Amino acid sequence: MLSDSNTILSMEIYEEIAALLRSGKRGALATIVNSQGSVPSFRTAKLLVREDATTFGTVGGGSVEAEVLRAALEVIQREKPQTLSFNLNDKPQDNAGLTCGGTLQVFIEPLVPAPKLFILGAGHIAMNLCKVAALAGFEVTVIDDREEFANRERFLDAYEIIAEPFETALPKLQLGPKTFIVIATRGHGLDLLALRWAVESNARYIGMVGSRKKSITFLRELENEGIAAEKLARVNTPIGLDIGAITPEEIAVAVVAEMIAARRGVDTTIRKKLDRQPRSLRE
Repeated sequence: MLSDSNTILSMEIYEEIAALLRSGKRGALATIVNSQGSVPSFRTAKLLVREDATTFGTVGGGSVEAEVLRAALEVIQREKPQTLSFNLNDKPQDNAGLTCGGTLQVFIEPLVPAPKLFILGAGHIAMNLCKVAALAGFEVTVIDDREEFANRERFLDAYEIIAEPFETALPKLQLGPKTFIVIATRGHGLDLLALRWAVESNARYIGMVGSRKKSITFLRELENEGIAAEKLARVNTPIGLDIGAITPEEIAVAVVAEMIAARRGVDTTIRKKLDRQPRSLRE
């Protein structure tokens, strides 16, 4: 049974985890999941490791905690859990001066805030994209200037719905390296407006619905305006992985699959897509 002090520490560490995720930063939680014999802490003891290497809590100190800290920083970067096993019979003198002679296992899990997806447009593709993206763990915000389209009845799974002109809504959005943007408005003029805004951001992913011809035309126009080629090369258009998608539901699956690939570090940029197209579409 946990002591009162250990119970309080366990409650406090969950408060720290909640604060970490609210801040939009990553971390890892290490928990002793199994122990036998004499070990430097209790089973279920926890250590929170933030991406800047600061910590809260403990799994016992000494060489065990040092190794857990090292592994936790790796878990944060890879966003994949890891289990460490320790045999304290080998070098008990290394454990902060404690005489330990047991074994323990520590499970380290990544703590990652939900990636934010901004869907610009509230048509049929957006409705299905919102459903699939929310299911895949994205925090979805839908923006459209038409209240009859951008409403809770149509977007039950959205975290937020903004019914406001794009000209005023877009500058107010908080973007960052974990942000995903999908442009699917009702018209070419609004698409171009949104694309011009998006390429100047540091968003993780930028995708635009449209044909190859439309995509090339837009990118050329922005390049003629003086926008750097490396910024335009970040745009994924035509959007989505090439799975032969036709219906709005299928397109949503293809788009979310591409966003997951981008989140996990797979290159999905426009240059690779256009290089596979007929020369007539690339000139």
